[in-house]
Amino acid sequence: MLSVLLSVFAVHLVAAMSPGPAVLMTARVAMLRGMASAVALSIGIALGACVWAAAALLGLATLFEIAPKLLIALKVIGATYLIWCAYKMWRGAREPLDVGTVKAPKISPLRAVILGVTTQLANPKPAVFFGAVFVSVVPHDVDVTTLLAILLIVFCNEAIWNIFVARLFSLERTRAGYMRLKTPVDRVLGGLLAALGLKIATT
Repeated sequence: MLSVLLSVFAVHLVAAMSPGPAVLMTARVAMLRGMASAVALSIGIALGACVWAAAALLGLATLFEIAPKLLIALKVIGATYLIWCAYKMWRGAREPLDVGTVKAPKISPLRAVILGVTTQLANPKPAVFFGAVFVSVVPHDVDVTTLLAILLIVFCNEAIWNIFVARLFSLERTRAGYMRLKTPVDRVLGGLLAALGLKIATT
């Protein structure tokens, strides 16, 4: 089963590294709240990915094919949540921040984890992605140990990549630049998040 695990690892890592709502949220939390909150957020994102992966292993992607309206409903709900987050970013773009505010995390680890989970679950496309990957590379008679190993790979890929993003955007130079350009940066991030939400709803 090593070849199965390596295939899942390689394909999913590329998907995890592609820009999306989770990466955008990680970057902003790292710049605004600091590394600790962004790490907790990354854990939540990884947990959310595991939920979608487990759902795909249990046949949710097949259910979407049988009942496409369910997928549409989840897309609309998820897109609405992401657009709401984008609106909050845009609305708060002009709010000033002092150095102390930027350096002090303001959300608890639990809240950051919950934000990560909800951000990941707001996009139902990973369930379809995982379904396609698992159908291609995971045998139907795979044992429970291998299934758990697949979920562990998904968790590690998501967590490690987003923690790397968090580290990059929590550096003092990055955060100092964010302080100087907070309004345009927040509006660009908000616009991208809204665009991703609309894309999820319409594709």
